[in-house]
Amino acid sequence: RGRLAGRAPSRLPRRGDAIALVKTPKGTFEAMVDKGVANSTLSTRKTLHASVMGGAYVGMAGLLSLAISGNIAAPGSVVPVGVQKLVFASLFPVNLLLVLQSGCQLFTGNTATMSMGLFEGKVTKRQLVWSWAVSYFGNIVGCGLLALVASYTGLLAGGTATLAAKTVVAKCSSAFGPTIVKAVMCNWLVCMAVFLATSANDLAGKMVGIWFPISMFVAIGFEHSVANMFLLPAGLLAGAPIPLWTVITKNMIPVTIGNAIAGALIVGAGFSFSMGKLGRNV
Repeated sequence: RGRLAGRAPSRLPRRGDAIALVKTPKGTFEAMVDKGVANSTLSTRKTLHASVMGGAYVGMAGLLSLAISGNIAAPGSVVPVGVQKLVFASLFPVNLLLVLQSGCQLFTGNTATMSMGLFEGKVTKRQLVWSWAVSYFGNIVGCGLLALVASYTGLLAGGTATLAAKTVVAKCSSAFGPTIVKAVMCNWLVCMAVFLATSANDLAGKMVGIWFPISMFVAIGFEHSVANMFLLPAGLLAGAPIPLWTVITKNMIPVTIGNAIAGALIVGAGFSFSMGKLGRNV
């Protein structure tokens, strides 16, 4: 007893205490609204820093996925496309775990959280636009720097370079409309990964919540603007025979539009309608 004197009393869990591993859907929605509000109060420098770091983590995961899936077989041998996709999809989700657990920001997630805050009347339109713009620019910087690092260090070589170049060609081969739709479907899943990770109160639960939706969009072939901020420059640096302007007009512009639609309307407005202010009088 003497050794405990002067210490603040602490309550130990007793038998029968309820420990919630996940939040309710409404509780998760409210937590994401709070995240949007918190983002809206950050200075431009802090938002930019969080976004550059977030882009860097996406770039690291992208490089990991290219390096493993691009070199999964010996030179000259043929790898089934499904196997290569499965490996890539299995590895890439680590990026969102790093981003969310380190307090970083991605444009794609901000399309949902900031929109939720807007629809709930807690974030202004100006704050939303500024957050989207700064996080988008920061993500470009972070992802672009990782692509340059990969090229400078010689990591964009062999099967890694081959897969990176093929990825650019594939991503710029669709028409504008289908690319927008693939981007809408992608960020719907990405924002649901953020929703599930927010719902979980333990790290294992967050990992599971992130892994399935992210691996799903990668394996299907949907389009994610921030992932492409690394994959497209990496492919160009690896020698993909496509002009930069074509990459921007055929991929980045439609993908950004589609990602924003999904985050703001399907997820942001959708959850506000079902659990928040937009659906209060319905």
